[in-house]
Amino acid sequence: MSLRTTIPKGKLLAIGGREQRQGADGPDESADFILQRFVEELAARRTVVIIPTASEDPSQGLSDYLQSFTDLGIAHVEVLDVQSREEANNPDHFAVLDRADGVFFTGGDQLRLTALLGGTALLSRLSERYVQEPLVVAGTSAGATAMSTPMIYQGRNDAGFVKDEIHITTGLQLLRNVAIDTHFIARGRIVRMAQIIATNPGCIGLGLEEDTAVLVTKGRELEVIGRGMAVLLDGHACTGNTIYQIEPGEVFSIRDLRLHLLAHGQRYTLPVGQ
Repeated sequence: MSLRTTIPKGKLLAIGGREQRQGADGPDESADFILQRFVEELAARRTVVIIPTASEDPSQGLSDYLQSFTDLGIAHVEVLDVQSREEANNPDHFAVLDRADGVFFTGGDQLRLTALLGGTALLSRLSERYVQEPLVVAGTSAGATAMSTPMIYQGRNDAGFVKDEIHITTGLQLLRNVAIDTHFIARGRIVRMAQIIATNPGCIGLGLEEDTAVLVTKGRELEVIGRGMAVLLDGHACTGNTIYQIEPGEVFSIRDLRLHLLAHGQRYTLPVGQ
């Protein structure tokens, strides 16, 4: 059985960005809830590997995560700072990845992340471990957006209704036939997600608000975590889809999209065939 059809033994934690890591008076369980859940899902709590590749300045925000995971009881927090494709194909990095009980992708630019890691030996090893072992892979903001295929990498929030304004490419392919967008409600991104679904109604659109996440088990079982809302757009039964009829720059339309608004603790099963 191929990795594509195998039910993953690992888990994904996609975070909508700006997850709170410290309360007003210092670290506390409620403010750290999403990262706390990440730690709780690890089969062992020995090693977390942080991959800051999405950021041009890897040091930005890195110290906060290093401190947060240490405060949450992780014995070893390591940084795998891959900043070139040559480094992503260097087998010396495999030892760091193989020690990980959990992997955490920071935010930044999702296109930078996929351009540097796509097709590399490091990504292949990560995918193998996710499918074959109880590895937990988390990402926030761009690190979450890059998990899915298709992956949104460009598009103005205020012009999502215009054909060809939104650009997509192949993500890290850990979650297939799902398009993830982050900072979803704060930045008004529902229309640009609708355009993605119009171009491929077989995909599910997953919009994550800030300080909100979904935990994905078995490759298709979603649980919402955090303080905000997860928005799901399902276009399988859509009608009146004009995206293929209009010219670039024109406004598209689509009817009969199914919309789900889910809060903390609620669950959703991705359609069969994901």
